[in-house]
Amino acid sequence: MTSQELREKFLRFMKKKGHTIIPSASLIPENDPTTLFTGSGMQPMVPYLLGEKHPAGKRIADSQKSFRTPDIEDVGDNRHTTFFEMLGNWSLGDYFKKEQIEWIFEFLIEELELDPKRVYVSVYRGNKDLNIPRDEEAVHFWQEQFEKRGVEAEAVNLAEENGMQNGRIFYYSEKENWWSRSGLPEDMPEGEPGGPDSEMFWDFGAELKLHENSAWKDQPCHPACDCGRFLEIGNSVFMQYIKTENGFKELENKNIDFGGGLERMSVAVLDTPDVFRGDLFDLSKKEIERISGKKYGENKEETKAFRIIMDHLRAATFLINDGALPSNKDQGYFTRRLIRRAVRFGRDLGIKDNFTSKVAKSVIETYKNHYVDLVEKEKMIVTELEKEEKKFGSTLFSGIKKIKTFLENNKNTFFKKTESGTWLASNYKYDDLAEVVFDLYQTHGFPIQMTFEELKKEVDFDEKKLEIMFQEKLRLHRNLSRTASAGKFKGGLADASVETTKLHTAAHLLLEALRRVLGDHVFQKGSNITGERLRFDFSHGEKMTEEQKQEVEKIVNEQIEKKLPVVCEEMTLDEAKKQGAMGVFESKYGEKVKVYAIDDFSKEICGGPHVENTSELGHFKIKKEESSSARVRRIKAVLE
Repeated sequence: MTSQELREKFLRFMKKKGHTIIPSASLIPENDPTTLFTGSGMQPMVPYLLGEKHPAGKRIADSQKSFRTPDIEDVGDNRHTTFFEMLGNWSLGDYFKKEQIEWIFEFLIEELELDPKRVYVSVYRGNKDLNIPRDEEAVHFWQEQFEKRGVEAEAVNLAEENGMQNGRIFYYSEKENWWSRSGLPEDMPEGEPGGPDSEMFWDFGAELKLHENSAWKDQPCHPACDCGRFLEIGNSVFMQYIKTENGFKELENKNIDFGGGLERMSVAVLDTPDVFRGDLFDLSKKEIERISGKKYGENKEETKAFRIIMDHLRAATFLINDGALPSNKDQGYFTRRLIRRAVRFGRDLGIKDNFTSKVAKSVIETYKNHYVDLVEKEKMIVTELEKEEKKFGSTLFSGIKKIKTFLENNKNTFFKKTESGTWLASNYKYDDLAEVVFDLYQTHGFPIQMTFEELKKEVDFDEKKLEIMFQEKLRLHRNLSRTASAGKFKGGLADASVETTKLHTAAHLLLEALRRVLGDHVFQKGSNITGERLRFDFSHGEKMTEEQKQEVEKIVNEQIEKKLPVVCEEMTLDEAKKQGAMGVFESKYGEKVKVYAIDDFSKEICGGPHVENTSELGHFKIKKEESSSARVRRIKAVLE
């Protein structure tokens, strides 16, 4: 059974049970400023779980795209992914525990044909202090379902202390088996709904604990432990309580929220604990094997690199598709981080040429039948990946080289060798070490996470402590930059504020538009930009006609609507000239210059601040065109 078949089987099954099937929401949440990404199947449903009426009715099901940023550093083992699909079904004041447990067990056992003897479940143990009883009702319904399949299902407690105890159903505390938006029951405010949940686990076999995670061999084994034997494949939340000033009371209209990971269900069917051996990764795995000449699973470190590349480029493909283009802020920051981390681990597999777009194409091929928009946006996805990889290539090479040189020359200075043979950072050297990390970031654009990863190959240190010191240096640097910016840009820019930055970027678009409408004789002769307006002087001997002004406005606004990226590269002045970059006041340029390119529309030598994408600009409007001096005209314009 392929993952595609599993997804469709779940949706058909739920449709037969009276659910309306809805499409996946975007990875970029709509009307929710509290979070950058859709991180679960439940997230888009929160308003309806809290009482709003869903336009599709009281029974809903879907397969929801999800992305979780905290899992980035965990990717590389056999089960963590940043992007995943969550199969979900909801009852909004309709059916409750009995039907949910009966149906989801029926789906696992009858539809997916999983062995019921290898399925285990957890339930809420209750809290006497809060007067919330343990969920014996759910236990009863689970026992009925196991009994139907000839499996004895004893409920046991304190598995985290005593292990399996021949149990099938396990009571856990609210840390494992309670859900509310606020977390634990005691943290919930008055009026907040929540309730117990019940998780399902697939058992890969007791021998896995000893074989793959020997560190756990002396610890009690149970479904909620992390030894690798068990994999959670689904969770049913029973939203049945509301917190009042007098404690918890039952809701009149109770809700069901179920979420089951598609990838996890798939590997349970395949009976492999490695989610990257699921068919959703087959094409990208083969492509990486082809490019690298390496084989997945043959070498531990190379296998880790395979997993990171497969996960990160799949996630980046979906993020770009949903509008999170690589950048230095918000959602785009994580897209950029994923791509760069994939490129960095590609080097561990010996991949020297650009490869990210090739892997992305295999991702699109895998998902094209269910997510048709990936095919429609394939060209844009490929272009964004290629640009980001090209931009990062030289940075990666120089950054890794500098870290290796630093360790070769300074290991004895910054680190001391412990009795166990590892090199540990000296406490009094953290400030100097932070300076090195900051220099790699500021001068060479090397991400701090990658610096840490490279350092950890040879030495050990307190990551949290070093990051705090790095962030302080970054804060001080930014404060100094803001102070200096007023004087630095005084001739052209009033300040480096957001609005001034937008208008400064618009000036680049204006210059190229003027050259296209009036001719190649047009060059910039000066500018003055504030947060309210743009004043731009250019070489031209005649007053512009109304038609010419309208055409210039049209061209500029077309580039804004195209959502073009604004990319900066440092190069010599000669290189900039060879590339056709526009520039003014050449005598002021140093040996190296910054060249800002707005896609293939504009390329200029410039030292001021710019936006990252033209979509940030708004609507460009020329307010006035007049004479400035002999054969020089002046335009005043705004962004609306």
